[in-house]
Amino acid sequence: MGLFDFAKELGQQIFETDAQAAENIKEHLDNKLSGLKNVTVKFDDGIATICGECTNEATRDTAVLIAGNVKGVEKVVVDDLTYPEPKPEEPKEKVEYYEIVSGDTLGGIAKRFYGSASKYTRIHAANKELIPDPNKIYPGQKIKIPMD
Repeated sequence: MGLFDFAKELGQQIFETDAQAAENIKEHLDNKLSGLKNVTVKFDDGIATICGECTNEATRDTAVLIAGNVKGVEKVVVDDLTYPEPKPEEPKEKVEYYEIVSGDTLGGIAKRFYGSASKYTRIHAANKELIPDPNKIYPGQKIKIPMD
């Protein structure tokens, strides 16, 4: 996942001008996600580039979603957000990415992916940094759906 596209006009607004964007996105990542070190963020014309180190691929992917679900961010580049190679015995997280559409609920998404609306808590737990309240999702928001 080197580059990911997002809806630029949707998401949480955390900066007013492009000059504020890089620092505010970095602060947003620091507040929402542990497992990041030596992180720098550059922002240019809707493209957020995140560099640094993270504990694993799942942390990197969550960082992409957190940054991308910010209003004003159209693309996220993480080619230089590195993580150690997983040990052979460590299972790789299996996820699908899903973009919320109008009328969606986490229960409805859970029913579509798992066959049961009550499994929405699994989706919420996988996206707790993105969705603090499971009743507050919005069209255009991108989330991950655990598939293992």
